[in-house]
Amino acid sequence: MLAKFFVASALVVSLSGCVVAVGGDHDFDDDSNWKKTQQLNQKQINNLSLDMTADDIRTLLGTPDFTESFSKDGETVQVLFYRTHHHKSDGKTTKSECTPLVFKQNKLTGWGDKAYQYL
Repeated sequence: MLAKFFVASALVVSLSGCVVAVGGDHDFDDDSNWKKTQQLNQKQINNLSLDMTADDIRTLLGTPDFTESFSKDGETVQVLFYRTHHHKSDGKTTKSECTPLVFKQNKLTGWGDKAYQYL
């Protein structure tokens, strides 16, 4: 009986220093990362000019959060979405948190909600 007590005591003492980390998406643990990305995207978008190419934009802003591409009235339309404003702290970026950049025939024709709605 005394031997069981010593074994149990030794286990309690040896396990008392253990820390268990429960997983999750740690990309958003430090919210300054997405805040910096949003601020940079907003700053860059404020300096855009019409007729820039999609490649110019990708060089400037990097990979978009979302993309769409389709044909309308015989023209190729592409929309790149970049995160620029925060709505909900759920660890996921949605299109509603992004600014759309609209390209026709690979030339920037507008950006923002109105440009996207006019498609």
